[in-house]
Amino acid sequence: MEKSNNKKTAIVVGGSSGIGCEVCLRLVNRGWNVVNISRTPCKNPKVTNITADVADGKAFGAAFAKAASKGNVAALVYSAGFSMAAPIEFAREEDYKYLFEVNFFGALRAIQAAVPVMKKKGGRIVLVGSLGGDLPISFDSFYSSSKAALEMLCRSAYSELKPYDILVTGVLPGGTATGFTFKRKVYSEDENGSYSKSVNRAVAALANMEQSGMSPAQVAEIIYNTLTMDKPPVIRICGAKNTVYRLFSRIMPEKVTLGLNDRMYNQ
Repeated sequence: MEKSNNKKTAIVVGGSSGIGCEVCLRLVNRGWNVVNISRTPCKNPKVTNITADVADGKAFGAAFAKAASKGNVAALVYSAGFSMAAPIEFAREEDYKYLFEVNFFGALRAIQAAVPVMKKKGGRIVLVGSLGGDLPISFDSFYSSSKAALEMLCRSAYSELKPYDILVTGVLPGGTATGFTFKRKVYSEDENGSYSKSVNRAVAALANMEQSGMSPAQVAEIIYNTLTMDKPPVIRICGAKNTVYRLFSRIMPEKVTLGLNDRMYNQ
């Protein structure tokens, strides 16, 4: 038991399933102490679980302090996420505020909690973003907006924290085949009004794109490699196809990119 205390500790936020769970698996199998903070536990018996909702600032702060007490915190992976499919016109304030609490403000809280712990010895922080932060997802605009904000937070944090050897990277997956697809909050036909058919088509196209995409294990391996790099990039795209797609979107005129994006979601 004494030896385990000398291991590096990684705090994973949102490690109960999907990409976060796969990250936990890789870390514990490669000799790390891993503490997961999420609403439901990671089922890996080697992972220490602390229950908290990232949207509850006070509870999350207490959970992070408890996780940090395990000692030698060298890595933070923020993988918590929430998605909702709804027209901008009818989206409810409580829904999109909660989405930003999970996708953006939770990540901000995690960084603020990790920095004092990491300042003495340095560390690595990975924020799991999305290509949806670069390319809008029809009727999932709040998710795209939150991921765009997360990417900018990552860039700013990289510049501010680099002098302390705290290196921040945004890892951006494209479609990934996880249960996240089936947890998306989708407004009903009555709630969507005249947009109903378009929302249904977009949700179906998005689900197909996700479930035919990379596996969470592939994304987790990229995250693990990023955590262990001497000089990790500020932004890392998952997969060659997604890298080309993102580059294409930045080269082509905006209307062309948006037109192709609309076709993808059957608009």
